[in-house]
Amino acid sequence: MYMRKPAIPDDVIERAQQGKCTREDALLLLEGNPFELFELANELRASTVGDVVSYVVNRNIYITNKCVGTCGFCAYRTDKGYILGIEEILKQTEEAREAGAVEVCVQGGYTPEVDMEFYLEIIESIKSSFPDICVHALSPMEVNYAARLSGMSVEDALRKLKKSGLDSLTGTSAEILSDRVRKIICPGKVTTRQWIDTVKAAHRAGISTNSTIMYGHVETLEERLDHVFTIREIQKETGGISELIPMSFLPYNNPIGEKMMASGKFTSTGLEDLQLIAISRIILHTHVNNIQASWVKLGKKLAQFALQCGANDLGGTLMEDQISTASGGSYGEYVSPAEFEWMIKGAGRVPIQRDTLYRKVEPRLPVGESLLPGYAKPKMGSKE
Repeated sequence: MYMRKPAIPDDVIERAQQGKCTREDALLLLEGNPFELFELANELRASTVGDVVSYVVNRNIYITNKCVGTCGFCAYRTDKGYILGIEEILKQTEEAREAGAVEVCVQGGYTPEVDMEFYLEIIESIKSSFPDICVHALSPMEVNYAARLSGMSVEDALRKLKKSGLDSLTGTSAEILSDRVRKIICPGKVTTRQWIDTVKAAHRAGISTNSTIMYGHVETLEERLDHVFTIREIQKETGGISELIPMSFLPYNNPIGEKMMASGKFTSTGLEDLQLIAISRIILHTHVNNIQASWVKLGKKLAQFALQCGANDLGGTLMEDQISTASGGSYGEYVSPAEFEWMIKGAGRVPIQRDTLYRKVEPRLPVGESLLPGYAKPKMGSKE
């Protein structure tokens, strides 16, 4: 016989509303009725951002697939691959802008041929040719590696990136901010301390960042929560984080995932995904306003339901996502603005387009016409 678990204690709700959720509160909430958790997160979302749900028209630009890293979750890297030249990067940026994009997300890796001078040239070239495009680029990992190749400090590199026109540093390469976990899944990557220090240094240099968490592999529940609390502590100190993006681990075509699946474990369940979005909203309430539901990881329908569990953003159109698809992601590489609007309105919310820094923007093209050349318009009701 199913016994309904008791309602959330009043003192836990009060601390959540004040932005003072504790680790013990978070564990208690996750042990309780998930729908009460979702309801509390949804109420905090409404009090913070109202009924608006945002998305950004953007494009990923993968400057290389070469990487000497040893991350056990990556199915994208190769030792012998390509490195885009400035001309091709500008061509892809122009295509994105013509399709209505307001942002390009420039992604690289641990690549010996790509030093800080090359990154600076990329950003300066994009900003010179397309001054109204937001450049969201580099991870703390890439900043550390490229700065070292160029013989400069991380602080100097960040100041130069800011001067070159970088609008926002990506909060990727965080994975789980636990050195125990990092030694297993990404032993060659920046440490937890290096990631935190780089993000703080970016904020001091006047560069905004988002933040991410990649979960559902070898971490414990407590380590997931500690990660979100770490984000809160950074934000309390610097105020430079625009959003948190929970990203579920994709276990296909990579060593960590193959080992997990051989033992009978896959990744997080849909319920866990929604619970993490909800508890992140509660932990970060009054600190980080925006929680993203990543359609690339969750799929469109679960991402839409996540809007009832504390999320208020659906991310970007992307126009391509080679990294997720390489790891077995099956939800496509592009969602048009028209489909985002349909998803958001279907959840009873109000859609708006934003830029990288969560500033509302007017669509550059009519919503139904914002398409990258070569993509067919989605047919509503067709299979995903």
